[in-house]
Amino acid sequence: MTEHGCDILVVGGGLGGVAAALGALRAGRTVLLTEEHDWLGGQLTSQAVPPDEHSWVERFGVTASYRALRDGIRAYYRRHYPLTEAARAHPELNPGGGHVSRLCHEPRVAVAVIEAMLAPYRGSGQLRVLQPYRPVAADTDGDRVTAVTVAHRDGGGEITLTAPYVLDATETGELLPLTGTEYVTGFESRADTGEPSAPDVADPTNMQAVSVCFAIDHVDGDHTVDRPARYGFWRDYQPPFWGDRMLSWRSPNPRTLQIGQRSFTPNPEDDPLTVVADQRLSPGDGNLWTFRRIAARRMFRPGAYASDICLVNWPMIDYFESPVIDVPDPAHHLAAARELSRSVLYWLQTEAPRPDGGTGFPGLRLRGDVTGGTDGLAQAPYIRESRRIRSEYTVVEQDLSLAVRGDKGAVRYPDPVGVGMYRIDLHPSTGGDNYVDVAACPFEIPLGALLPQRMRNLLPAGKNIGTTHITNGAYRLHPVEWNVGEVAGALAAYCLDRRVEPHAVRADTDLLADFSARLDAAGVERRWPDVTGY
Repeated sequence: MTEHGCDILVVGGGLGGVAAALGALRAGRTVLLTEEHDWLGGQLTSQAVPPDEHSWVERFGVTASYRALRDGIRAYYRRHYPLTEAARAHPELNPGGGHVSRLCHEPRVAVAVIEAMLAPYRGSGQLRVLQPYRPVAADTDGDRVTAVTVAHRDGGGEITLTAPYVLDATETGELLPLTGTEYVTGFESRADTGEPSAPDVADPTNMQAVSVCFAIDHVDGDHTVDRPARYGFWRDYQPPFWGDRMLSWRSPNPRTLQIGQRSFTPNPEDDPLTVVADQRLSPGDGNLWTFRRIAARRMFRPGAYASDICLVNWPMIDYFESPVIDVPDPAHHLAAARELSRSVLYWLQTEAPRPDGGTGFPGLRLRGDVTGGTDGLAQAPYIRESRRIRSEYTVVEQDLSLAVRGDKGAVRYPDPVGVGMYRIDLHPSTGGDNYVDVAACPFEIPLGALLPQRMRNLLPAGKNIGTTHITNGAYRLHPVEWNVGEVAGALAAYCLDRRVEPHAVRADTDLLADFSARLDAAGVERRWPDVTGY
């Protein structure tokens, strides 16, 4: 079956894909959006990761549509949830009172808000969503993509899709190998990039860990899950740089690499309204329970929630035994990552040291209803690092490193199409590397990083832009992925309107100024005010 009639095909319905669709739809274009999981929203929803955001997010530094998503999440809680009056009145409501973000929330709420943002376009027929479908093949003619074939996840057949512009918003850059688009993976060498933190020799197989998150609460009773088959292996597993077994409360501090002790106190007697999540002050991971808490029981009327709900995205669930990209059997390693997460849960319930000297928290209850996964875990793995296009411009460490740039701030590009801020944060990798954590300056997103060197009608719309292994660590977070997707969708629409190609927009001063004005009008911030990184 062949589908026709859309201007822009967006493959992948994560944050970048949703934003890409909205960027094109607002410009009046018809869009076909595909997604392989049950929920749109990617790392915010199906991967169940609360948003990692910069310290100024409540005032500036994100696009207007990303702010609308955040505002919509808060409005949904105020409209539908039994909040206390104090929580309802709080202008910066953080439903989970989590320390990782100023807006920690349940994934399903983000799903509802995303669906509401897309609903008018679905109703009018301007947007069609194919779900759950994943890309399996592509046709090309020289340097153009002519068709993409998607298959139903559960075996319901294949559909071939065509459009003048194709946007790859998949989590791992799935369209790049399918279309023959030139790309890189893993660690580049210092000789290639000049980056201070790069190794002497490139290693395309050295990629950041993936993680399968899950949600838990703590209530009366014994909720211990069945012992995983490989639990013994993971219980005794000790990476050489970890300082202890991986299943322990001890692990390296990402910023100093010193071995530190974390605490775990289910349902602490804290006041979640007093939590100030600010990565400048602290990463917030001292108490793992409150670190990524997504529902704080004291935010709600007494009795509404029997327990807080805690989202487990902790160091001990990082799977770095193998990449899951460009390996012979990625499904095997994704299954192993899920087995690791189940083993962590079983350890928490049975063997984890308690402050009172005992072991195990049998009252921990897996909340698969919160994450929507069929096995109780998140629907999808959290993919930190994608395939990355070989681009017209590649963002390198020395563009944004605070140590390199100092008070000059990040490089100001001639073609900025957005902004972002996050420390260069690399989790342990499949090459045996420890954390790499580098302070960063608030940075810009250059249009050149969204342009493949050769392909003319394929655009990246997520973590597959022209960054390096190192700078991906700063560009991979929620608001930046959204910004990249939104710009990719807007760029495809602009090129259709003006009958030009994306590369011409960057190369022509007048076209670049005109496109930039469109972004400005849409509320895409392209330059930072005078702020200092961390």
